[in-house]
Amino acid sequence: MKNYVGNPLQVRGAERYILQGGKGDGMHFINVRNGLGLEAWISVDRAGDISRLTVDGKNMGFFSPCGYVAPQYYDQKGLGFLKSFTAGFITTCGLTAVGSPCVDDGEELGLHGTVSHIPAEVCAIEEDDEALTIKLKVVDGIIFGKKLVLTRVYRFSYTENTFLMEDIVSNESENQSPYMILYHCNMGYPLLTENSVIKIPHNSVKARDDHAQKYIDSKLLSDTPQPNYQERCYYYDVKETDGIAKVGIYSDDANIGLVMSYDKAELDCFTQWKMLGEKDYVMGLEPGNCNADGRDVTREKGLLKFLQPNESGRTAIKFSFISEKEKFEKSF
Repeated sequence: MKNYVGNPLQVRGAERYILQGGKGDGMHFINVRNGLGLEAWISVDRAGDISRLTVDGKNMGFFSPCGYVAPQYYDQKGLGFLKSFTAGFITTCGLTAVGSPCVDDGEELGLHGTVSHIPAEVCAIEEDDEALTIKLKVVDGIIFGKKLVLTRVYRFSYTENTFLMEDIVSNESENQSPYMILYHCNMGYPLLTENSVIKIPHNSVKARDDHAQKYIDSKLLSDTPQPNYQERCYYYDVKETDGIAKVGIYSDDANIGLVMSYDKAELDCFTQWKMLGEKDYVMGLEPGNCNADGRDVTREKGLLKFLQPNESGRTAIKFSFISEKEKFEKSF
């Protein structure tokens, strides 16, 4: 390729942008293109999550009605998270609380934790002939309290439409810390339509509440956008092969699919968030080390995980975008 272009950005690479206007004014982004059709916008000011992602110009994620919202507008009380929930392709939930608002161990906790509203530091942008690597750091800490550091590394392939997201969460305090992390991966139109195929191979599944239980037999079926749709959540024990779990979605309308692969020992829980409302049309495929019941319930069930002083936890997900349906089906 080198002899064909004057500058590699003609084809691929990373560029940094600053947004202007509205509640997103001043937000920093890294735009990534791999030269094969994959393009992603990494929201530096929102923990390095991915706000938008397209493949061959086709949108993959859900962009919520609130749009871009800078972290200074974050309301961490109760359900205030929803006022700035851009959703996007990935929103990270955690790092010490995930799920429903609650009071746990004397601490008032809002929906899905605070990490997705903390700006990241860009530590490095590197590339070679095989991949583009982006390294970020997020400090989730306070004086007299938690001191967690999230180190995030993206590796965008230059040879296929895939990328790896790897996170290391380190406890740098002298006390143990709750450790909860869930990847709110939000599938949106046209990847998600009434004709989409949802793949979650599983050993067992449990509805989160009575409403979801009524529709458990149609959990993997999509539909057209519905007025006054009430969200449904399902918790899965995803099947694994040699320790690797896989879930995915394929759109017959857009002729594109996604397979998410991860180590089940790291991310032992999986939540499906089914929200097929008008203008709130999204399917969440959400690996985590916890479910979305809230920290108080997780603790009561004896499922709450901790990091000891100077201990780290690793999680990683590989995202593979596949245009051929037969190849998608053979991935499972």
